[in-house]
Amino acid sequence: MPRPPAAPARSTSRRERGEEFTGAPPGCRPSERGGMAGALSVMIVLSGLMCPVRTAYRCRAYPTPEQAVVLNRTFGCIRVVWNRTLAARHARWHTERRPTSYAESDRALTEMKKQPDLAFLGEVSSVPLQQTLRHQHTAMTAFFAKRARYPRYKSRHGRQSASYTRSAFRMRGGNLSLGKTPGVLRFVWSWPAVDVTALDPTMVTVSRDPDGRWFVTFAVDIDAPAAPEPAGGVVGVDLGLSDFAVLSTGERIPHPRHMERRERRLKRYQRMMARRQKGSANRAKAKRRVARAHSRVRDARRDFLHQQSTTLVRRFAAIAVEGLVVANMVRNRSLAKAISRTGWGEFRTLLTYKAHRDGRTLAVVDRWYPSSKTCSACGHLLATLSLGTRHWTCPSCGTRHDRDVNAAKNIAVAAGLVETQNACGADVRHEGSPSVRSAVNQEPQPVRVGIPRL
Repeated sequence: MPRPPAAPARSTSRRERGEEFTGAPPGCRPSERGGMAGALSVMIVLSGLMCPVRTAYRCRAYPTPEQAVVLNRTFGCIRVVWNRTLAARHARWHTERRPTSYAESDRALTEMKKQPDLAFLGEVSSVPLQQTLRHQHTAMTAFFAKRARYPRYKSRHGRQSASYTRSAFRMRGGNLSLGKTPGVLRFVWSWPAVDVTALDPTMVTVSRDPDGRWFVTFAVDIDAPAAPEPAGGVVGVDLGLSDFAVLSTGERIPHPRHMERRERRLKRYQRMMARRQKGSANRAKAKRRVARAHSRVRDARRDFLHQQSTTLVRRFAAIAVEGLVVANMVRNRSLAKAISRTGWGEFRTLLTYKAHRDGRTLAVVDRWYPSSKTCSACGHLLATLSLGTRHWTCPSCGTRHDRDVNAAKNIAVAAGLVETQNACGADVRHEGSPSVRSAVNQEPQPVRVGIPRL
């Protein structure tokens, strides 16, 4: 595969680095903004929105055989447009060192439709094809801003989707009609508190998972929801592998291990698929069975993450988490499999938008902060602490620590959410609060010594 173009050297803003909440429409901001102090961590102060927010409702869809034919043809046209445009972008960059704008790709799409061998592009709605060009332009912008990896070519074997804007669908009385698609697309509405007949979506996305299930997603601009009852208390959250999360209150959230419980059956399905002849109908059935097994794991994991993130946001007014970079952690071949199954990245995303929606405070502490090696009682910092040491005694004050609970307490301290004898809010960038002095200036450095493994 050809190498992706190198990103041009330039500085990026905080918005381009993804350090702002992007759940609101353009032009909207959280109601609190402030300065910065320190350089190691990020303090995100989230509160009620001052403008409407965009939300999405995803529900099961059941297209008729005629509708499925048209939608599958649309997916195929989207793949053709995406792959040809991406290849043209790549070739132009390496030959002329010139990027391709959206307007140029849009004109290229018009020329594509005039080619005899691509005349089938005119048989489907043009809006999803234009939308895929916009998505690709956004993906390339994110790549050059070093916020995402280089876009990949689309395959027919993965998840397929098509996005329709207002000009390509009609929503009347809870009935959905798509451009150049016969009949009304049947779907199951799963939110009794929301009147589907009054729904006014700005975009509709139809998708098909590898297991054969169809979904329709409605993007809707709604008024800012009323803030829930005020919650008190502060909590630090330390994510782990033996326990999914350990709270600074001493509570432990056990790891559900969805994949481990279904892995034996999944392996059996994969062996059955491997024995089928490629291209046969039986192999297609076995492939859908494998995809369905993966879907059950994914759905169970997502449901667990939603439950835990909602519980934390409802219980506590301020939450501090560690800014883990999962993409770097999975490079450890011994732990990559276990880390990939936890869903830390998705959990962080859910916490972010739910804290913003409910007016809670979410603090993200730098991943290099030594939360496990620092005594939460006196601030003593160990020189070394092996991963196998789960309990240790502080050589300075004699406090006996559980590794995970101690780390959760230190995460809350480093975020400046609680006051202890330790350095409070040290080396944390705050938004919406005054600057905090560095830990070096707050107190003398403790003696750095290690302890034997217990």
